[in-house]
Amino acid sequence: METSDGDWTTRALINATGTWDRPFWPRYPGQETFRGRQLHTAQYAGPEEFTGRRVVVVGGGASGTQHLLELAPYAAATTWVTRRPPVFREGPFGQEAGRAAVALVDERVRQGLVPRSVVSVTGLPLNDTIRRGLDDGVLDRRPMFDRITPDGVEWDDGRRVEADVILWATGFRAALDHLAPLRLREPGGGIRIEGTRAVADPRVHLVGYGPSASTVGANRAGRSAVRDIVRLLPGDPVRPVAA
Repeated sequence: METSDGDWTTRALINATGTWDRPFWPRYPGQETFRGRQLHTAQYAGPEEFTGRRVVVVGGGASGTQHLLELAPYAAATTWVTRRPPVFREGPFGQEAGRAAVALVDERVRQGLVPRSVVSVTGLPLNDTIRRGLDDGVLDRRPMFDRITPDGVEWDDGRRVEADVILWATGFRAALDHLAPLRLREPGGGIRIEGTRAVADPRVHLVGYGPSASTVGANRAGRSAVRDIVRLLPGDPVRPVAA
């Protein structure tokens, strides 16, 4: 490995770079012409900076709804747009539901496909705060706009919304560019893994990728990687790792 502290030789690697360093910015026609401010969830510092602003929030995940609910008391106006209609989940989200959600994400990475977020398969929890946002009209979702104009956003049917700010709550992608020389990616664009091991090179473990990219799936991923690496290292004492 080449690092800022020199070159290192290793028999195994746990990659836990997660996603925070790679915010995902979708591209839409006219985006570069917008005269207002554009920012991503990664740059969000709080609702006060949007006081008196007309804000378009893009994204159907938990961060999008949280931003909207925080911004509404401060902003002059808010508009919520998503690619797909949001799915709200009623009732408690227990261990069984968590395992089922992780399994759906796991199935994609086993096929070498780019993983979807766990939230995309769990839906949004319909709690009291969300219900108030729906009743108040703050969470009045509109379909994704077709283009960005200097003063806002437009749809092909002629609708338009003027805006001072576009807040992209559009998630993150795995920060894995530094692993490119290992050629781990499959034709589907993702890295195929079994447990936490990269199938293309079992010495490499990905923690924070696919099913372990959220707290739902990350709890045991690190321990699993350590157990596998202990087995991989011949001649080293094998000590049990607590589950």
